[in-house]
Order: sequence, then structure tokens, then C-alpha cells
Amino acid sequence: MAFLKLIFLIFILHSSMPIPISSTPSLNKEVFAQIRPDFLDFAKKLEIMDWMVGIRRKIHENPELGYEEFETSKLIRAELDLMGIPYKYPVAVTGVVGYIGTGKPPFVALRADMDALAMEELVEWEHKSKVPGKMHACGHDAHVAMLLGAAKMLQEHRNDLQGTIVLIFQPAEEGGGGAKKMLDAGALDNVDAIFALHVSTKFPIGVVASRPGPILAATSFFEAVINGKGGHAALPQHTVDPILAASNVIVSLQHLVSREADPLDSQVVSIGKFQGGGAFNVIPDSVTIGGTFRTFSKESFVQLKQRIEEVITKQASVQRCNAKVIFHENSSYPVCFNNKELHEHFRKVAGEMLGVQNVVEAVANMGGEDFAFFSEVIPGLFFFLGMKNETQGPLQSGHSPYYTVNEDVFPYGAALHASLATTYLSENPPKHTSPPEGSFHDEL
Repeated sequence: MAFLKLIFLIFILHSSMPIPISSTPSLNKEVFAQIRPDFLDFAKKLEIMDWMVGIRRKIHENPELGYEEFETSKLIRAELDLMGIPYKYPVAVTGVVGYIGTGKPPFVALRADMDALAMEELVEWEHKSKVPGKMHACGHDAHVAMLLGAAKMLQEHRNDLQGTIVLIFQPAEEGGGGAKKMLDAGALDNVDAIFALHVSTKFPIGVVASRPGPILAATSFFEAVINGKGGHAALPQHTVDPILAASNVIVSLQHLVSREADPLDSQVVSIGKFQGGGAFNVIPDSVTIGGTFRTFSKESFVQLKQRIEEVITKQASVQRCNAKVIFHENSSYPVCFNNKELHEHFRKVAGEMLGVQNVVEAVANMGGEDFAFFSEVIPGLFFFLGMKNETQGPLQSGHSPYYTVNEDVFPYGAALHASLATTYLSENPPKHTSPPEGSFHDEL
């Protein structure tokens, strides 16, 4: 009898113990419908806002150029460690790739660029650049701060995620092809989609802009050395004038767009560099010119590149000179193309958070962005985050030594990052198997 009582007591105790909860994610669309609006409220909390601002200002004071972002990367890794987010480092020299969620499909990526520009900051304020000749004049410091802000929110919901969010902290966006190097290093292996934002002085704070299809152009730079025969300007018959040849080359290059391109196919050829000679009365031996060309299609890009080389070399030969053309492949970007389905996803998510009236159609422009390397191989969505506030005065455009960031925009960027990624995971089933098991924290 005593034995039966003991068995009964064990059964009662076992029944009252908590049942282990599976680590398998179970978050559904209804739950996310409640969480998603809270991302913005959370990001607007004073302690979160101050934390993001503090990170941005630390980075701003210590700008680093492409593939030199060692201190920026160190700061990012320290914050990820504090949040308990695993990561891989180094990726493409200084890049960091973090992981939040199950470690299994589906995988969706969020990207922030880290590098600064080689220019002197002329804004006088408490957190001005401490490094002569270097400045965060394009908002990449803000991009890092907002992605870390998103990471903090996402990490709180890591057990609810239906897949994995990949955090891409990318080096060398400004002409160094950092996105290409991260691709080559496998940063987007198994990733199904990627999102990125860029702060913009064109739109008011609380407004976002994007468009399906091409949003930014394929771009490249070229340089040409035109060689002739120098001599005294009073005796031009004894010279072969490379300045005259270069002048004819520049005029002829403009005909490529005006006379050869379809008027409905946007193309640009611009010369920004002309160097030759050092005296008023001496014809130099050589002249160097340089410029950029941009298109909205891969076919036009290849054709224009070919014609630029032909025009330079053959037009130089007409003037008895010879020319060598160099294309700067490391500074060449493909067309930045927005996936149609991801654009609809963006419009829906941003509209629910900000109001549909604050989600506007961006106008495609001839600027370049190396996010294009990502969107060339997987579905991608690039959008602009407005930060203009008329009451605070005008903001200078990017790449200006007087460029400033309206830090009030940070909650919007962080919340949109988090919302776009979590909603994507909840609405897209796995497409492939997960990568091999193993620790993500791979610092070398």
C-alpha cells in the first residue's frame, strides 16, 4: 500500500512540473501584427535613442576609409558581444556578419556600410572628426548605429523568429567594392533576400522612398593618357599637341550620348579631370583626362564602355597622338535593382508603420551604390530614409564637408530594419536546407 502511495506521489509531482518549451520558433503573422508597430515605440525610448546616438558619434569622431575600418569593426563586435549575438569576423578584411534567430532557413539580410570619405570636415561641433582629412560625409556612421539598434530589438525576439536574420556590416562602399568582396567571402550564402537603407536629405523625417526596378545606375570611372610631342608654343609645327587631341576627344565623347544612345535609355558620360602642361608657352608631351560613365542597363553599360575606348584612341590618332585608356574596375558598380516583390513588401511594412502617405516613389538617379552587387545575385531592396526637418534648417547633401545627420531619424531606420526582416521571415517558408552546424562567432 505504501508503495502505491509513493508511485502516486511521484506521478503528482511529475504532472505539476513545467513542460519544456521547444526552441522551434512559433511566431505567426497575428503575433507579428502586434509586435511590428512596437518596434518604433521601442526605438524611440530615450535610453535606446541615446545609445544609438552615442554609437554614431563615436564612429563619427574616428572615421576610417575603406578596408581600414578596424576600430569601427571593433566597436560593432563589442556591441554584438554585449547583446549575445554571434558573428563572423573578419569578412572582407574588416566586415562583420552577425546572426539572430534559429540559425536555419529562411535567411534574410540587413546591410549597413561602415566606411568614411577622404575629406576634411568643416562642421564645427562637439563630435567633429578627430582624424585630419577623413570624414563621415555620407551617413555611414548613422547606418551602423541604426542597424545595431535593430539588432538590439531583434535579439529580444530571437526565440520567436521563424528563421535567421543576417546582419551585414560592410566595408568599403565608397569605391572599394566592399559588397563584392563580401559576396566572394560567402557573406550571403543561403540568404534569400537583403534590405538596405540610406539616409537622405531630400525627404522629410518619417518619409521613406523607393521604387521597383532600377533605382541607381551602373557606374564606372576611366582615365586616359594622351601622348604627343611637346615643344615651344611659338613653334607648333614642331610639336604633336596632346591638348588639342584631348579637347577633340572630350567633344567626341559627348556625342556618344547625344547621337548614339536611345533618348529613352538614360546614359551619362562626364569628364571631370584634365591635367596637362605647366607653362603658358609650352606644349606638353602628354595630357591625362578622366571621367565617369553611367547607364541603367547592363547592355548599355558594355556598349558605352567599348565606345569610350574607341573614341579616345581613334580620335587621338586623328591628331597624330596615341592614347591608353584605363578603366577602374574596382570602382565599377552594376545597376542597383530593386526586386518587385520586395518593393511591395517594403511598401506594406513601411505603410503600416509610418502611414501610406509617407511611403513615396523615388525617382531613379544616375548615382551609384555598391549594394548593387548584392541585388545582382539575390533579391534586394534599397530605400531612402528621409531626415529633413525644415525647423532645423537645411541639410547639406552627401559628400559635402558641411554634411550633417539629423539623429532624430534613428528610431525610424532601426524599426524599419527590424520590421522588414521579421515580417519577411514570417511570410516566407524555407527554400533550402540550413548550413552545417557550428559556432558563428569566428573571430580570427
